[in-house]
Amino acid sequence: MSPVSPLVQRLVRPEIQALHAYHVPDSRGFIKLDAMENPYPLPQGLRDEIATLVSAAPINLYPDPSPAALKRKIAELLSLPEGMEVLLGNGSDELIQLLALAVNQPGATLLAVEPSFVMYRMIATFIGMRYVGVPLRDDFSLDLSATLEAIRREQPALVFLAYPNNPTGNLFSADEVHQIIVASPGLVVVDEAYYAFASDSFVPHLARYPNLLVMRTFSKLGMAGLRLGFLAGSSDWLQQLDKLRLPYNVGVLPQLVAGKLLEHHEVLLAQAAQIKFDRVKLFDRLSRIAGVQVYASEANFLLFRIENATAVFNGLKQRGILIKNLNGGHPMLTDCLRVTVGAPDENDRFIAALQEIVA
Repeated sequence: MSPVSPLVQRLVRPEIQALHAYHVPDSRGFIKLDAMENPYPLPQGLRDEIATLVSAAPINLYPDPSPAALKRKIAELLSLPEGMEVLLGNGSDELIQLLALAVNQPGATLLAVEPSFVMYRMIATFIGMRYVGVPLRDDFSLDLSATLEAIRREQPALVFLAYPNNPTGNLFSADEVHQIIVASPGLVVVDEAYYAFASDSFVPHLARYPNLLVMRTFSKLGMAGLRLGFLAGSSDWLQQLDKLRLPYNVGVLPQLVAGKLLEHHEVLLAQAAQIKFDRVKLFDRLSRIAGVQVYASEANFLLFRIENATAVFNGLKQRGILIKNLNGGHPMLTDCLRVTVGAPDENDRFIAALQEIVA
């Protein structure tokens, strides 16, 4: 990294200078199991429909700033409770930033559990908002008493709970999440990025709590390249957040393609079902490898702990397999690696390479 010029040092906030940019490794030539992507291509017939749609797309014009038909389709698929609406974002990351910006009054606090999605802390830093992280228990379950005490002490304006959690994969106790929502004086956002692979959701509870929003992304379901996320909740919240949304934040092509894919939602859900089936098999195979501790998951990835994790990660890379090295990212993730559930042949290659390394 080149030295920072005196002008940049003087003008850029010190906490930004201290950050590292979100790192996305070059995956060319690798079996890519590091980013929780759906490994399955769309059926050819659906790809042809999309190609026809895209060929006629008015890309010379700005996109619909608030695509009502797409939002209505999402609301229908979610069976949103009466009075609840949808706000679209350029992936979940933009929505996290909108939420933080909206409530960041002087002295406001953003609270999340740790380890969890790194963007909660990063975006708090981006906008100059105070951040408080509450450690999970050793088994990655919620430490309810510590979380409730932190809420009482900190009075956070915003709480994020990933459900299931990333990078651990587990689904927190629903009863404990309900208690956190009730105890919170501010907004609670349940982040359901991995909803398609999980057994529970807080969408049905949206009308029950005035301080609850549910956030989702279609990226894990098979639309990662479209960068489309959404918030579901009351119009009271969404109208305020919409004021912060940059104009035309969801492009013409994402709107068109997402709309077409949601007309064929069953295709994506069938792929998700296959991934859940393969997750069970991959969990079993990992758990049979000596020295591997694998954690139960309701997402499309598995977290596992292994001695000398960084050396194992590098050994997998040398064999053409790219997974996520979490060792050193958080004290609770020492010697942890995370692998996306891939297609069966990709999972076979991963297991074979891992067995060769640990043999």
